[in-house]
Amino acid sequence: MNNVMSLITGLVFGLGLIVSGMTNPAKVLAFLDLAGMWDPSLALVMGGAIPISAIAFFLAGKRGTSLLGRTINLPSTRTINWKLTTGSMLFGIGWGLAGICPGPAIALLGYGLQKSFIFIAAMFAGMALFGRLTAKRK
Repeated sequence: MNNVMSLITGLVFGLGLIVSGMTNPAKVLAFLDLAGMWDPSLALVMGGAIPISAIAFFLAGKRGTSLLGRTINLPSTRTINWKLTTGSMLFGIGWGLAGICPGPAIALLGYGLQKSFIFIAAMFAGMALFGRLTAKRK
């Protein structure tokens, strides 16, 4: 049952990304181009998603378990450190260069775009590098 719900949730999320235009790199880059032909439509998507997410996280924190009985593990730290700052900057740079972030990149795989395959490969390489660097520190 958990796998079925995960599949349905992923399909709904992917469909939402496609309908909202977040899988279109040109649309994302136009949103990030504040000095040029700025496209504010993604701000509306985010403006709608943030309150809904805030409510969902608030309710999830109160429940402790999902509707299927699985434990909900929400982050407890609110510390802003160099890891968070560096990761945020790298994410922003990648988003600005490619016009793609991880969720839409996975949805873009269905389109068969070469750019999405390159992005996914780079994302996995970055994750592997992070894993190795953190493993060496421990």
